[in-house]
Amino acid sequence: MVPPFHWWRTVFYLIPAVAVYTIVLGTISLLSTLIDRTGNCAHRCARTWARLILATTGVRVRVTGLEHLQPGRSYVFAANHQSIYDIPIVFAAIPAQLRIVAKDSLGRIPFMGWHLHRAGHLLVNRRNPGADIVEKMRRLVGESSSLIVFPEGTRSVDGMVGRFKKGSFAVAIGAGLPVVPVSLASSRHIMKKGRLMVCPGEVRLTVHEPIPTDGVARARVQAFAGRVREIVVVDAR
Repeated sequence: MVPPFHWWRTVFYLIPAVAVYTIVLGTISLLSTLIDRTGNCAHRCARTWARLILATTGVRVRVTGLEHLQPGRSYVFAANHQSIYDIPIVFAAIPAQLRIVAKDSLGRIPFMGWHLHRAGHLLVNRRNPGADIVEKMRRLVGESSSLIVFPEGTRSVDGMVGRFKKGSFAVAIGAGLPVVPVSLASSRHIMKKGRLMVCPGEVRLTVHEPIPTDGVARARVQAFAGRVREIVVVDAR
């Protein structure tokens, strides 16, 4: 049983452990891209990284709804955002070749940023996303990869699901990708926004049925985002 992570355990144990995981697996990931340009091997490194972080912290993930996913199919997974732990939770729990849409500043972080660039993740300037983002997503479809997005744009302090921004859904519709609502519950208790202390516990991740984007008019993108949010909210409490 993992003891509670008071601030000193986080600073002197967890952070150094995560740094070691990131450096070692980041290096392996970078080397793998020299022979595997698809990023699939790099993603396996990312999943191992995620599982090590969760195991070190004592986080257990209870997953339901994976039967809704078709192996080898590309999706856009849209999840609520409660904690910085949401990324390792999603990577460890969802058996798909995941790529994230992240702010471009993450690309400047040593090892992590290098991995994001080389493994095919989408780094976006939020003020100027660029017209080629749809083409990049279509390329990922050809590689049987999927995207994970957090449409709230920021972490929730109290667990309430905020308004879903329409940008990622407009891109999904443009690329013809089905959207899979994903509900994360209790991850905010692992590490609350603005706090350094990390605590072990159980997180619930619910994968809902994919929603086709075929025929969704661009004028209805915000309504589509609201529909996805309504599904996510049900199991995100």
